[in-house]
Amino acid sequence: MTSMDQEPRQVPVTLSSSSVFPLGTQDVFATAADLGYDGVEVMVTHNSWSQDAVRLNRLADQHQMPIHSIHAPTLLFTQQVWGSAWNKIAKSAELAREVGAEVVVAHPPFRWQGNYASGFAEGIREIMDATGVMICVENMYPWRAGGREAKMYLPHWDPISQGYEHVIWDFSHAAIAQMDSLDAFAVLGERLKHVHLTDGTANGKDEHLLPGDGDQPVAAAIEYLGEIGWGGAVCVEVGTRKTKYAGEREEMLIYSLEFARNHLAAGAARAVEAAERSTTA
Repeated sequence: MTSMDQEPRQVPVTLSSSSVFPLGTQDVFATAADLGYDGVEVMVTHNSWSQDAVRLNRLADQHQMPIHSIHAPTLLFTQQVWGSAWNKIAKSAELAREVGAEVVVAHPPFRWQGNYASGFAEGIREIMDATGVMICVENMYPWRAGGREAKMYLPHWDPISQGYEHVIWDFSHAAIAQMDSLDAFAVLGERLKHVHLTDGTANGKDEHLLPGDGDQPVAAAIEYLGEIGWGGAVCVEVGTRKTKYAGEREEMLIYSLEFARNHLAAGAARAVEAAERSTTA
Protein backbone atom coordinates (compact mmCIF):
# COMPACT_ATOMS: atom_id res chain seq x y z
CA MET A 1 0.00 0.00 0.00
CA THR A 2 1.01 3.63 -0.46
CA SER A 3 2.43 5.33 2.63
CA MET A 4 1.58 8.92 3.64
CA ASP A 5 5.04 10.23 2.80
CA GLN A 6 5.11 8.60 -0.61
CA GLU A 7 3.25 9.90 -3.67
CA PRO A 8 1.10 7.22 -5.33
CA ARG A 9 2.79 5.91 -8.46
CA GLN A 10 1.28 7.26 -11.66
CA VAL A 11 0.52 4.12 -13.64
CA PRO A 12 1.06 4.91 -17.34
CA VAL A 13 -1.92 4.43 -19.65
CA THR A 14 -0.81 3.54 -23.17
CA LEU A 15 -2.57 2.91 -26.49
CA SER A 16 -2.21 -0.24 -28.56
CA SER A 17 -1.85 0.16 -32.31
CA SER A 18 -4.56 -2.50 -32.62
CA SER A 19 -6.99 0.04 -31.13
CA VAL A 20 -6.76 2.20 -34.26
CA PHE A 21 -7.07 -0.68 -36.76
CA PRO A 22 -7.64 -0.57 -39.73
CA LEU A 23 -5.47 2.54 -39.57
CA GLY A 24 -1.76 1.81 -39.68
CA THR A 25 1.05 1.74 -37.16
CA GLN A 26 1.90 5.34 -38.02
CA ASP A 27 -1.51 6.53 -36.86
CA VAL A 28 -1.32 5.27 -33.28
CA PHE A 29 1.40 7.77 -32.35
CA ALA A 30 -0.53 10.84 -33.52
CA THR A 31 -3.76 9.53 -31.99
CA ALA A 32 -2.15 8.79 -28.63
CA ALA A 33 -0.46 12.19 -28.56
CA ASP A 34 -3.63 14.08 -29.52
CA LEU A 35 -5.71 12.33 -26.86
CA GLY A 36 -3.17 12.59 -24.04
CA TYR A 37 -1.98 9.01 -23.60
CA ASP A 38 1.33 8.24 -21.89
CA GLY A 39 2.76 6.02 -24.62
CA VAL A 40 1.97 3.33 -27.17
CA GLU A 41 2.13 -0.40 -27.74
CA VAL A 42 3.15 -1.45 -31.24
CA MET A 43 1.72 -4.71 -32.52
CA VAL A 44 4.12 -6.18 -35.06
CA THR A 45 2.15 -7.03 -38.20
CA HIS A 46 2.66 -7.14 -41.97
CA ASN A 47 2.88 -3.32 -41.86
CA SER A 48 6.56 -2.59 -42.53
CA TRP A 49 6.53 0.39 -40.15
CA SER A 50 5.69 -1.90 -37.22
CA GLN A 51 8.90 -3.88 -37.86
CA ASP A 52 11.33 -0.99 -38.35
CA ALA A 53 13.09 0.46 -35.30
CA VAL A 54 14.36 3.51 -37.19
CA ARG A 55 10.89 4.48 -38.36
CA LEU A 56 9.33 3.75 -34.98
CA ASN A 57 11.91 5.86 -33.15
CA ARG A 58 11.29 8.67 -35.61
CA LEU A 59 7.55 8.54 -34.93
CA ALA A 60 8.09 8.40 -31.17
CA ASP A 61 10.34 11.46 -31.31
CA GLN A 62 8.06 13.36 -33.66
CA HIS A 63 5.01 12.91 -31.44
CA GLN A 64 6.86 12.78 -28.10
CA MET A 65 5.13 9.47 -27.50
CA PRO A 66 7.33 6.71 -26.01
CA ILE A 67 6.95 3.09 -27.05
CA HIS A 68 6.26 1.17 -23.87
CA SER A 69 5.64 -2.29 -25.32
CA ILE A 70 5.99 -4.43 -28.43
CA HIS A 71 3.38 -7.09 -29.21
CA ALA A 72 5.16 -10.01 -30.87
CA PRO A 73 3.59 -11.39 -34.09
CA THR A 74 2.41 -14.59 -32.38
CA LEU A 75 -1.21 -14.35 -33.56
CA LEU A 76 -2.70 -16.57 -36.24
CA PHE A 77 -3.04 -13.68 -38.70
CA THR A 78 0.68 -12.83 -38.32
CA GLN A 79 1.96 -16.36 -38.95
CA GLN A 80 3.95 -15.19 -41.98
CA VAL A 81 5.68 -12.33 -40.14
CA TRP A 82 9.32 -12.94 -39.15
CA GLY A 83 9.37 -16.65 -39.89
CA SER A 84 9.77 -19.23 -37.14
CA ALA A 85 8.14 -18.89 -33.74
CA TRP A 86 11.44 -18.41 -31.90
CA ASN A 87 12.54 -15.84 -34.46
CA LYS A 88 9.34 -13.87 -33.78
CA ILE A 89 10.14 -13.67 -30.07
CA ALA A 90 13.85 -12.95 -30.51
CA LYS A 91 13.26 -10.22 -33.11
CA SER A 92 10.50 -8.67 -31.00
CA ALA A 93 12.86 -8.50 -28.01
CA GLU A 94 15.56 -6.94 -30.16
CA LEU A 95 13.07 -4.43 -31.58
CA ALA A 96 11.93 -3.57 -28.05
CA ARG A 97 15.52 -2.94 -27.02
CA GLU A 98 16.14 -0.72 -30.05
CA VAL A 99 13.09 1.46 -29.39
CA GLY A 100 13.42 1.55 -25.60
CA ALA A 101 10.30 -0.51 -24.87
CA GLU A 102 10.13 -2.23 -21.50
CA VAL A 103 7.85 -5.11 -22.43
CA VAL A 104 7.30 -7.71 -25.15
CA VAL A 105 3.83 -9.25 -25.24
CA ALA A 106 3.63 -12.86 -26.41
CA HIS A 107 0.77 -15.34 -26.69
CA PRO A 108 1.28 -18.88 -25.37
CA PRO A 109 2.31 -21.42 -28.01
CA PHE A 110 -0.09 -23.49 -30.07
CA ARG A 111 0.10 -27.24 -29.52
CA TRP A 112 1.36 -27.92 -33.05
CA GLN A 113 4.47 -25.75 -32.64
CA GLY A 114 6.70 -28.62 -31.53
CA ASN A 115 9.89 -27.75 -29.62
CA TYR A 116 8.84 -24.12 -29.40
CA ALA A 117 5.77 -25.16 -27.41
CA SER A 118 7.47 -27.73 -25.21
CA GLY A 119 10.41 -25.45 -24.36
CA PHE A 120 8.60 -22.13 -24.32
CA ALA A 121 9.08 -21.12 -20.66
CA GLU A 122 12.81 -21.89 -20.73
CA GLY A 123 13.30 -20.28 -24.13
CA ILE A 124 11.73 -16.94 -23.26
CA ARG A 125 13.77 -16.86 -20.07
CA GLU A 126 16.96 -17.25 -22.12
CA ILE A 127 15.92 -14.42 -24.48
CA MET A 128 15.14 -12.18 -21.51
CA ASP A 129 18.55 -12.90 -20.02
CA ALA A 130 20.25 -12.14 -23.34
CA THR A 131 18.37 -8.91 -24.12
CA GLY A 132 17.28 -7.50 -20.76
CA VAL A 133 13.74 -7.14 -22.13
CA MET A 134 10.74 -8.36 -20.14
CA ILE A 135 8.65 -10.94 -22.04
CA CYS A 136 5.09 -11.16 -20.72
CA VAL A 137 2.86 -14.12 -21.59
CA GLU A 138 -0.77 -13.21 -22.23
CA ASN A 139 -3.79 -15.05 -20.89
CA MET A 140 -5.83 -16.64 -23.66
CA TYR A 141 -9.01 -18.75 -23.57
CA PRO A 142 -10.33 -22.20 -24.46
CA TRP A 143 -11.44 -22.76 -28.03
CA ARG A 144 -14.67 -24.72 -28.27
CA ALA A 145 -16.06 -26.74 -31.17
CA GLY A 146 -19.27 -28.72 -31.05
CA GLY A 147 -19.64 -27.93 -27.36
CA ARG A 148 -16.24 -29.40 -26.52
CA GLU A 149 -12.95 -27.66 -25.77
CA ALA A 150 -10.32 -27.97 -28.49
CA LYS A 151 -6.83 -28.23 -27.02
CA MET A 152 -5.15 -25.35 -28.86
CA TYR A 153 -2.42 -24.15 -26.50
CA LEU A 154 0.54 -25.86 -24.84
CA PRO A 155 0.95 -26.12 -21.97
CA HIS A 156 -2.26 -24.14 -21.39
CA TRP A 157 -4.20 -21.00 -22.31
CA ASP A 158 -4.18 -19.87 -18.67
CA PRO A 159 -0.73 -18.56 -17.59
CA ILE A 160 -1.54 -18.43 -13.87
CA SER A 161 -0.56 -22.04 -13.16
CA GLN A 162 2.47 -21.94 -15.47
CA GLY A 163 6.05 -21.02 -14.59
CA TYR A 164 6.09 -17.72 -16.45
CA GLU A 165 7.92 -14.99 -14.61
CA HIS A 166 5.90 -12.17 -16.22
CA VAL A 167 2.24 -12.18 -17.24
CA ILE A 168 -0.01 -9.78 -19.16
CA TRP A 169 -3.77 -9.87 -18.53
CA ASP A 170 -6.44 -9.23 -21.17
CA PHE A 171 -10.00 -8.68 -19.91
CA SER A 172 -11.62 -9.74 -23.19
CA HIS A 173 -9.81 -13.07 -23.11
CA ALA A 174 -10.72 -13.52 -19.45
CA ALA A 175 -14.39 -12.99 -20.34
CA ILE A 176 -14.34 -15.81 -22.89
CA ALA A 177 -12.62 -18.06 -20.36
CA GLN A 178 -15.16 -17.00 -17.69
CA MET A 179 -12.41 -16.05 -15.27
CA ASP A 180 -12.67 -13.36 -12.59
CA SER A 181 -9.94 -10.83 -13.41
CA LEU A 182 -9.91 -9.28 -9.94
CA ASP A 183 -9.24 -12.67 -8.38
CA ALA A 184 -6.58 -13.36 -11.01
CA PHE A 185 -4.77 -10.10 -10.20
CA ALA A 186 -4.58 -11.04 -6.54
CA VAL A 187 -3.28 -14.54 -7.34
CA LEU A 188 -0.70 -13.32 -9.88
CA GLY A 189 0.72 -10.71 -7.50
CA GLU A 190 4.07 -9.36 -8.71
CA ARG A 191 3.99 -11.60 -11.79
CA LEU A 192 1.36 -9.29 -13.32
CA LYS A 193 3.37 -6.75 -15.30
CA HIS A 194 1.06 -5.46 -18.03
CA VAL A 195 -2.69 -5.18 -18.67
CA HIS A 196 -4.75 -4.90 -21.84
CA LEU A 197 -7.69 -2.69 -20.88
CA THR A 198 -10.87 -3.82 -22.62
CA ASP A 199 -13.93 -5.90 -21.75
CA GLY A 200 -15.98 -8.79 -23.04
CA THR A 201 -18.74 -11.29 -22.40
CA ALA A 202 -18.86 -15.05 -22.11
CA ASN A 203 -20.21 -15.59 -25.62
CA GLY A 204 -17.08 -17.16 -27.07
CA LYS A 205 -16.11 -14.11 -29.14
CA ASP A 206 -12.99 -12.01 -28.56
CA GLU A 207 -14.98 -8.76 -28.53
CA HIS A 208 -12.54 -6.19 -27.09
CA LEU A 209 -15.37 -4.00 -25.87
CA LEU A 210 -15.01 -0.67 -24.14
CA PRO A 211 -14.20 -1.17 -20.44
CA GLY A 212 -17.47 -1.39 -18.55
CA ASP A 213 -19.47 -2.65 -21.53
CA GLY A 214 -18.91 -6.33 -20.72
CA ASP A 215 -19.26 -8.55 -17.68
CA GLN A 216 -15.72 -8.42 -16.29
CA PRO A 217 -15.02 -6.58 -12.99
CA VAL A 218 -12.83 -4.13 -14.91
CA ALA A 219 -13.43 -1.06 -12.72
CA ALA A 220 -12.70 -2.95 -9.49
CA ALA A 221 -9.61 -4.60 -10.99
CA ILE A 222 -8.13 -1.30 -12.22
CA GLU A 223 -8.85 0.35 -8.86
CA TYR A 224 -7.04 -2.55 -7.18
CA LEU A 225 -3.95 -1.82 -9.27
CA GLY A 226 -4.05 1.83 -8.24
CA GLU A 227 -4.52 0.86 -4.61
CA ILE A 228 -1.50 -1.45 -4.41
CA GLY A 229 0.83 0.96 -6.22
CA TRP A 230 1.22 -1.47 -9.10
CA GLY A 231 4.38 -1.17 -11.17
CA GLY A 232 3.09 -2.01 -14.65
CA ALA A 233 1.23 -0.19 -17.42
CA VAL A 234 -2.40 -0.26 -18.52
CA CYS A 235 -2.64 -0.51 -22.30
CA VAL A 236 -5.97 0.27 -23.98
CA GLU A 237 -6.78 -2.45 -26.52
CA VAL A 238 -10.36 -1.92 -27.71
CA GLY A 239 -11.93 -2.64 -31.08
CA THR A 240 -12.77 0.51 -33.06
CA ARG A 241 -12.89 -0.79 -36.63
CA LYS A 242 -16.73 -0.73 -36.72
CA THR A 243 -17.07 2.96 -35.91
CA LYS A 244 -20.01 4.56 -37.69
CA TYR A 245 -19.19 8.28 -37.80
CA ALA A 246 -16.26 10.67 -37.85
CA GLY A 247 -14.83 11.12 -34.40
CA GLU A 248 -16.36 7.99 -32.88
CA ARG A 249 -12.98 6.25 -32.61
CA GLU A 250 -11.54 9.22 -30.74
CA GLU A 251 -14.56 9.28 -28.41
CA MET A 252 -14.06 5.60 -27.60
CA LEU A 253 -10.36 6.05 -26.93
CA ILE A 254 -10.89 9.16 -24.77
CA TYR A 255 -13.50 7.26 -22.76
CA SER A 256 -11.10 4.34 -22.24
CA LEU A 257 -8.26 6.65 -21.20
CA GLU A 258 -10.46 8.47 -18.70
CA PHE A 259 -11.83 5.16 -17.41
CA ALA A 260 -8.31 3.94 -16.68
CA ARG A 261 -7.10 7.13 -15.05
CA ASN A 262 -10.22 7.66 -12.96
CA HIS A 263 -10.22 4.15 -11.54
CA LEU A 264 -6.46 4.10 -10.97
CA ALA A 265 -6.82 7.40 -9.11
CA ALA A 266 -9.73 6.08 -7.05
CA GLY A 267 -7.66 3.10 -5.97
CA ALA A 268 -4.65 5.25 -5.12
CA ALA A 269 -6.84 7.60 -3.08
CA ARG A 270 -8.25 4.66 -1.15
CA ALA A 271 -4.72 3.54 -0.28
CA VAL A 272 -3.82 7.01 1.00
CA GLU A 273 -6.98 7.15 3.10
CA ALA A 274 -6.22 3.73 4.59
CA ALA A 275 -2.68 4.82 5.43
CA GLU A 276 -3.95 8.00 7.11
CA ARG A 277 -6.44 6.04 9.20
CA SER A 278 -3.77 3.63 10.32
CA THR A 279 -1.53 6.46 11.55
CA THR A 280 -4.32 8.16 13.49
CA ALA A 281 -5.81 5.00 14.98
